[in-house]
Amino acid sequence: MIDYSDENKILQVEHLKQYFNIGKPNEVRAVDDITFDVYRGETFGLVGESGSGKTTTGRAIIHLYEPTAGKIIFDGQDVSQLNTKSKRQSFRRDMQMIFQDPYASLNPRMKVKDIVAEGIDINHLAKDDADRSKQVEDLLETVGLNKDHSSRYPHEFSGGQRQRIGIARALAVQPQFIIA
Repeated sequence: MIDYSDENKILQVEHLKQYFNIGKPNEVRAVDDITFDVYRGETFGLVGESGSGKTTTGRAIIHLYEPTAGKIIFDGQDVSQLNTKSKRQSFRRDMQMIFQDPYASLNPRMKVKDIVAEGIDINHLAKDDADRSKQVEDLLETVGLNKDHSSRYPHEFSGGQRQRIGIARALAVQPQFIIA
């Protein structure tokens, strides 16, 4: 059972606006004043037709876009106030995104094991190479891929398999919150 108390909020989005080409004749209001809360343990779905701003909302929350206006509070901290490298790195580890287009989000020059382990390496989550390999194998197994797939490149997989690689990459850093 989910605790819907204020202390259990992991994400608060308040009056989020994301505009592009501001002040120009072709200004686009991709997200225009959206507010919602997400609680720990809750699965939250943002539903809308194609082009309604769902992906833009996710990208603004994770700060791939700088929001035009509004407030994003993650785990009690205003995301716009993450003013030190360590705070930003912690935020990036705690919140991960699984992108819609798995092929575009996977580096075609990297082997799957290196794609999945990228977050492990950046965040120093493996004791040594053997631990890194074991974590990658476990993650691939978790998402339904064979550990032998780790030495292949993204173009060798179907779209669904590439999506699973993206999921494994997101799970690798044990985030508190995933945007998909």
